[in-house]
Amino acid sequence: MIVTVKSQCSQREFDKLISWIKSLGLDTHLSQGANQTVIGLIGDTSKVDMELLQSLEMVEAVTRIQEPFKNANRKFHPQDSIIDVSGVKFGGKHFPIIAGPCSVESEAQVIAIAEAVKASGATLLRGGAFKPRTSPYAFQGMGVKGLDILRKAREITGLPIVTEIMSEKFIDDFQDVDLVQIGARNMQNFDLLKAVGRLGKPVLLKRGLANTIQEWLMSAEYIMSEGNDNIILCERGIRTFEPYTRNTLDLSAIPILKEKTHLPVIVDPSHASGLSRLVKPMSLASVGAGADGLIIEVHNNPAKALCDGAQSLRPEQFDDVVKAIDVMLPLVNKER
Repeated sequence: MIVTVKSQCSQREFDKLISWIKSLGLDTHLSQGANQTVIGLIGDTSKVDMELLQSLEMVEAVTRIQEPFKNANRKFHPQDSIIDVSGVKFGGKHFPIIAGPCSVESEAQVIAIAEAVKASGATLLRGGAFKPRTSPYAFQGMGVKGLDILRKAREITGLPIVTEIMSEKFIDDFQDVDLVQIGARNMQNFDLLKAVGRLGKPVLLKRGLANTIQEWLMSAEYIMSEGNDNIILCERGIRTFEPYTRNTLDLSAIPILKEKTHLPVIVDPSHASGLSRLVKPMSLASVGAGADGLIIEVHNNPAKALCDGAQSLRPEQFDDVVKAIDVMLPLVNKER
């Protein structure tokens, strides 16, 4: 349920209303705009008398919300959220690009790629220190040592780092990671979601391989229920019956999410297709569909990559993609 309060309401009246709502055992989520304030009621709202609320002079409207996600709901928060990741902003007119290798393989490799993507316009560095793999015999990442390499690359280039957390036991190791990624396979790892919510760092939440948009937003709700609203959603393709691509990029999810939630939405065209030659057209299509940014895999030698070489761009290819994106951004009222 949401209560829209008139702008001329006094602070005393407003405080009394909030106190009464909380006396019913409900939590509140406030969103203050220029002309009105929206109060989101969180909890069992069946005990709330809608007619009584609507009769108050200070109340403009009362609306019941059917969707189970509350904090992530645009009705609670009409304005787009702007998420700040160590000075890089996601949402609104901002269009950052995250780039880097699928996995951290060596210090020289990560630093070389970081310097190259920064020169082309990337504003954050991605790299997997921990890698979830289908096969237990595949390269699993360098672990905590990989995190140290990412920190070194950040120190040299100034790029904030983005990397995936696999387990609650590594929470302390992620205290100084700029953007903590929850991967597709962990989208419904609810204990991990809650732990990351308590960590308080900005979170990049990827859509699961076969999850609906509502399930995805409910995962965001788990993080937000712990007091962390700094969430960036990432569409990375879903599993379908189509064999020509690794996954199927669901571009329709972008405008639907723009209707349903205030959280920024970025796209991962690398995992979505699994083919490097499709990264550029899928990146441009994502811009046109209204995405708030991209996360692209870049490797200096994809043929010898330890993970996902087939979908990784070489630095010069990434540079070409960024130049094409820059042509499109003014058309959708975005800027890097």
